[in-house]
Amino acid sequence: MEEQSIELPKTPARGGLYAPVKQAGTILHVSGHIPNADGKVMFAGKVGAERTVEEGQAAARLCMLNILSQLQAFLGDLNRLKGPVKILAWVASAPGFGGQPLVINAASQLLIDLFGEEGWCARSAIGTNELPLDVTVEIEAVFELKA
Repeated sequence: MEEQSIELPKTPARGGLYAPVKQAGTILHVSGHIPNADGKVMFAGKVGAERTVEEGQAAARLCMLNILSQLQAFLGDLNRLKGPVKILAWVASAPGFGGQPLVINAASQLLIDLFGEEGWCARSAIGTNELPLDVTVEIEAVFELKA
């Protein structure tokens, strides 16, 4: 990972019966993370209605920061990561809103900024009518460890 100065939020608490990170060989599967900080939802509502694209992007970036915080807690050192393999993102969207890729670009850009060329990964950005707790964005991820 390239040397970048970012401040990770406090590691989010588990919100159900699941493993926040599951390791399979050199692959880490990270459960879906929402835009919360200190146990409080920071972005609720649908993009294209209650939320702007820019607010959706801030929500996506916070989701990815929470994922990185979770990986830091699991690994002890983010420098053990080679980079992301795939992110799967959902955007709570008002009817007619089709800019989900624009929203999730904020999470992708953070990964590119942090990991350089290794930060480019496969991605899906999906619009949905509802997400848990009425959050604006939820993202899950797959990362690879360095050999």
